[in-house]
Amino acid sequence: MWRRMIALLMLTAFAGATPPAVPAQTSAMRGARPAPPEVVAELRLSVDRARQRLEARDANGVLAYISEQYRSDGLTKADVGQQLRAMCALYDQLRARVTIDEARIVDGGAWLYTTGEVSGRLPFVGWVPILTWQNQPEVARNEGSTWRLFGFQN
Repeated sequence: MWRRMIALLMLTAFAGATPPAVPAQTSAMRGARPAPPEVVAELRLSVDRARQRLEARDANGVLAYISEQYRSDGLTKADVGQQLRAMCALYDQLRARVTIDEARIVDGGAWLYTTGEVSGRLPFVGWVPILTWQNQPEVARNEGSTWRLFGFQN
């Protein structure tokens, strides 16, 4: 579950079990197109702000980048919140790196493919890897003036 939450982080994200496979033809059938540069810049800004909130161990700050309608593989925003709070309680410090590999616009949302890693500092142990992922998909929607994780909803 951590993998989906962090890649949220997008942004955050944001982590979990391996996200469901998204066939390339599904994107094409829905009229997927590359995200314009200004949208990619907005997405990167949201990802970076969520990452900063994670590194500050501010679970509520990270959750601000997740839609109230978030649903993905049975996870809700409340589930992600529980995981974030547990992670913030367990580790003295958190570090995250998230890059957007690709962003496509599909049905008004953004399909993000991210690569990243999260590590945490444990007392008396030091820095330990928590998770890594490569080219994992997530869906975000622009809600007001902020891009938020929306999840894979059918």
